[in-house]
Amino acid sequence: MAYAALSSLMYTLDQLFKPNQYFVCRSCIQQHVQSLYQNLSVLQVFLDDTTKETKDIETLKFIEKRIRDVIYKAEDKVDSSLRNIILADHTKRRKKACRSFYEELLKVEEKVYFLKKEVMMIEFSKHGSKSAELATTSSSPEKSKIEENTIVGMEDDFNTILDRLTSQTHELTVIPIFGMGGIGKTTLARKVYEDSSIRSRFDKHAWVTISQEYNQRQMLLEVASSITGSKQEMNDDQLMVIVYRGLKHSRFLIVIDDIWSTEAWDQMKRIFPNDDNKSRILLTTRLKYVADYVSCPDYPPHSKSFLNPDDSWNLFTEKLFKKDLCPSLLVEIGKHIVQQCQGLPLLIVVVAGLLGKMDLTHDNWKNVEENLNSFFGTVSERCQSILSLSYNYLPQYLRACFLYVGGLSEDMEIGVSKLIRLWIAEQFVKATSNKNLEVVAEECLQELVDRSLILTGKQRANRRMKSCKIHDLLRQLCLREAHTENVVHIMNGNAPMSSEAIDDQRRVIFPLEIKEKQVFPTKHSSGITSITRSFISTKFYYFTRHNIGITSSIVSQLKLLKVLDVLSVRLDFSSVIPELVHLRYVAARIEGVLSLAKLRNLQTIILARAEEAKLKQPVDIWRMTEIRHVDTEWPLYISNPLEAEQPLFLNNLQTLYLRNSPFVAEIIRRTPNLKKLKILDDSEHPDWHAIIESLILLEELETLHIELGTLDWMIFSGDNFPPNLKQLKLSYTSIPWEDMKFLANLPNLEVLKGYYAFKGTNWKVDEDVVFHKLKYLQIVTGDLQKWEVGSDNFPLLEQLILHRLYDLEEIPESIGEIMTLKFIQIEYCGSGVENSAKKIQEEQQSLGDYELQLQITPMVC
Repeated sequence: MAYAALSSLMYTLDQLFKPNQYFVCRSCIQQHVQSLYQNLSVLQVFLDDTTKETKDIETLKFIEKRIRDVIYKAEDKVDSSLRNIILADHTKRRKKACRSFYEELLKVEEKVYFLKKEVMMIEFSKHGSKSAELATTSSSPEKSKIEENTIVGMEDDFNTILDRLTSQTHELTVIPIFGMGGIGKTTLARKVYEDSSIRSRFDKHAWVTISQEYNQRQMLLEVASSITGSKQEMNDDQLMVIVYRGLKHSRFLIVIDDIWSTEAWDQMKRIFPNDDNKSRILLTTRLKYVADYVSCPDYPPHSKSFLNPDDSWNLFTEKLFKKDLCPSLLVEIGKHIVQQCQGLPLLIVVVAGLLGKMDLTHDNWKNVEENLNSFFGTVSERCQSILSLSYNYLPQYLRACFLYVGGLSEDMEIGVSKLIRLWIAEQFVKATSNKNLEVVAEECLQELVDRSLILTGKQRANRRMKSCKIHDLLRQLCLREAHTENVVHIMNGNAPMSSEAIDDQRRVIFPLEIKEKQVFPTKHSSGITSITRSFISTKFYYFTRHNIGITSSIVSQLKLLKVLDVLSVRLDFSSVIPELVHLRYVAARIEGVLSLAKLRNLQTIILARAEEAKLKQPVDIWRMTEIRHVDTEWPLYISNPLEAEQPLFLNNLQTLYLRNSPFVAEIIRRTPNLKKLKILDDSEHPDWHAIIESLILLEELETLHIELGTLDWMIFSGDNFPPNLKQLKLSYTSIPWEDMKFLANLPNLEVLKGYYAFKGTNWKVDEDVVFHKLKYLQIVTGDLQKWEVGSDNFPLLEQLILHRLYDLEEIPESIGEIMTLKFIQIEYCGSGVENSAKKIQEEQQSLGDYELQLQITPMVC
């Protein structure tokens, strides 16, 4: 991926100007580094602009490949030379390494300069090319197949759109439908458009397909032909007049199918008169921001969802068997096959079409079931013409982000926090002047969701995305493009690694469980070369002590690694990590002492102990200016900053997990910009006075988790918590219920979770105690019996979670009076709690409120 390759090399060069990189002979190379950086910036801007403007996809791919190949080789030379400097163990070797780096830098500077001249000379066709036309129109045959389908499983969608079209609103109303490619937007719009009761309501009708490249003249011709029946040769201005006059004073229904930009809508809307006569425009798009842009306030965009299992099966059988039933001996196998379609109508129809070409026998379908991967490979090829449009339309800064997700997502949801940290380490995202990297990365993820390419998974208590996922069909698109673009290489766990052609692979991911030692090359094998930049395992591998040579035979060969995630491998990596001086992200297990002195670019450190490790080991992070996330598992601990040589303030550190650390207060004082802090301490005499006093210094802290073995709760007050705190989790703090009122003094608190956090049998919340912004309250276990509270104590509460409160008599009726309450979850509580929750829901329904959801998991007798 050319754009990502440029970002990565630019980041490396940018680091050379920072104080902690003084050992790279900065004074003699500064001018050349600046020149190289500027040329790389020009190439990146060039890619951004050409992606937006060109219709010639093949030419663009050629340029991207040319840039990618040159920049990858340049990065290899720069990183190799820098590594030699960093690892040089005495002055003579360092001077020699610096001289070598200077020579390589001059060569790289020259090659990039000529590369810039080469690509800037390429002129794109103003009218596009044949390949672009094919890319724009190739979806038509597949679309026509989908449009022929009945609306199986879309009845609710159909009725929703019907209601909006027939509403009593007089003004011209735009009704957008959005969702991923192949989900049935066009099918739904077509069924509505052709419905006799709808057509009879409107005087004039027109259907316009826009597709990826907006063509104003083609659109005008289609509308003019539908409205007036005229096909006369006219210029665009004349056509606009004809269309406008043809629609004026008429009630019209226009369908605009597959629109991709707000600019296209801005150009189109001028031709649609608003006569306040109940005219309607139905619009389909894959992009949520387009749907939001065109929608009317009273009618938010309609999100077309996936089919449920029953509707998926009905669509499949109707397509394959028409009005006949599926033979009983094929039902179980058929449902398993359809299940793999994950509710996507396009995929279900294509699968039915392919199976329809076979003899309908148990053996044939059984063979398909046993070889689903190869079968769905064929299916995927049939669908790619539709889905590839979504990828081709992506801006450069999102492409690598999207393809990366496909490599991580097999059979599982991806944690958003981890994905964001990996994107940052891979340099897929860049900070802006007023936004840090995490915010930019989260916005990129949301943009992919809004483009219907990534699906949301679980949510956090504050309603933000906790995990995400990708439809298998889009994942196949990711894997194909990732292979072409050399973004991610997914290893095949069934084949020896030495036979894999990965000499030129930048990022290697193991998604499968690997059990056999021969999968890995021997120590002298050349199966993996040092150009690999990322090495990630996504499932647990259980190796014996006899297989421990894997650390030297695999990871130690990858000398230029920037991302190492082997936390799932239960082996000791403490001797390997110090040699990987370019690491930005490391997640691994260690046994011995770990030196991070030469890893100045580390952004994320996640360290756990190997099974045999028992000794306490300090981890020194106090000269890592780039560090953003630290998570160390006991008995590992962050070293005392007061004992470090010239300790720095770690101003970039965002999240920090401390387990049984003896230096919590000192660490907090050196990490002033933390946003998330977890303190777990079960020791007998932690200095909680010092810890609590240091917390007030964290003005940016939003999330705090405190888990304790002992605590004098009297040291707590609303005044010694960080002022911006939004989420607080307390575990084993045993604060008396009557004294937890100090938490109401936290002005921004939205989420409160307590696990054995409070003690006592009665909790009476006084009238003057108000949790002004609290939206989520979770109480897990305790001896609470009676709860007295008013609705005004929690005016904005949305979710109430009660777990294992065996003795609680009931939920107060006043909880049901909270206007914002949307969800109550009861798990393993007594019958009184369950019955009172049901009563609250019933009372709300009797008042017309059906939004309050109730989820109960009863106690097991």
